[in-house]
Amino acid sequence: MNYNTKNYDYLIVGAGPYGSIFAHEAALRGKRSLIIEKRGHVGGNMYTHKEHGINVHDYGAHIFHTDNKEVWDYVNQFTEFNGYINQVVADYKGELYNLPFNMNTFYEMWGVKTPDEARAKIEEQKKTAGITGTPKNLEEQAISLIGTDIYEKLIKGYTEKQWGRKATELPSFIIRRLPVRYIFDNNYFNHRYQGVPVDGYTAIFDKMLDSDLIDVQTDTDFFAHKSEYLDEFPRIVYTGMIDQFFDYQFGELEYRSVRFESETFESNNKQGNAVINYTDAETPYTRVMEWRHFDQKADDGYTILTKEYPQDWDRSKEAYYPVNDERNSSIFKQYRAEALKLDKVIFGGRLGNYQYYDMDQVFNAALKTVAKEFGE
Repeated sequence: MNYNTKNYDYLIVGAGPYGSIFAHEAALRGKRSLIIEKRGHVGGNMYTHKEHGINVHDYGAHIFHTDNKEVWDYVNQFTEFNGYINQVVADYKGELYNLPFNMNTFYEMWGVKTPDEARAKIEEQKKTAGITGTPKNLEEQAISLIGTDIYEKLIKGYTEKQWGRKATELPSFIIRRLPVRYIFDNNYFNHRYQGVPVDGYTAIFDKMLDSDLIDVQTDTDFFAHKSEYLDEFPRIVYTGMIDQFFDYQFGELEYRSVRFESETFESNNKQGNAVINYTDAETPYTRVMEWRHFDQKADDGYTILTKEYPQDWDRSKEAYYPVNDERNSSIFKQYRAEALKLDKVIFGGRLGNYQYYDMDQVFNAALKTVAKEFGE
């Protein structure tokens, strides 16, 4: 059977942001692409649907945030953003704290009112914990940044639930992404450009892929006909798991997965915030999103809440987060070396590069690949 029925220039495996941007840009240059996607929809984990007038993010909260003006201008071609600022509340056994760590958090935790008082408290707790030199793991990194109290209440349980392992077994770099501020500012991100699309994320992909030079086949598994696809298409952009592409020949890479439980309530405001993190170890979910607070759009009298449960990954589940520890990084390097030998295949995206990317980083990487592919 011929899969390259229209003499496509590219087969793109995966209709998430990386694959969709590549197809869109290739079409602008007169190149024809076939996108195959194993799920029943485009957009990857950015997919949203509308219910009771509410844009529900099917795969967890996605807030677009970046300092990259080129990426921001690029994504704004396809939609309008609303300027939403993420201001997270943490619930530790009924105690509420502001996140990320800022003067509000320090005041709520210790009653301190000045940056000097907060710094002194953190320094005192760091000293008591015996943290010296370069932090060896996430626990040491966290305590050196924000002290023992905040670590114990707001980081330890949440992080260990999310990653399924002890904080002392996790690399220190995971916690460095979180801002620590000595001002009263609850903005979760430090980036200049922030928001969520007023029409939901799926609208971006529908517009991006609206071209006579792009065909999309959903519910299509690349691995059902891998050898035929590799034979018939001159170029392939692959955004799936890199270890699966190579039949796990160097071993399985580890991922974390997530499952979501949503519930509709007859209310205009159930939890009072868009995102509440549950940071104790006993609560099985990590956070609860109330979607109408992301864009203030909803039918009167309805709200939808989604609980996010981290879980171990196996091949029957979606892979969300790469576990970039020493063992997995070593295995990935072997796969990467194999990937570089394949002239006709481009590996991209979070799974293809076994790398945690924010959305803007995926957009940027895809645009760089396009520039390289077309010699620009």
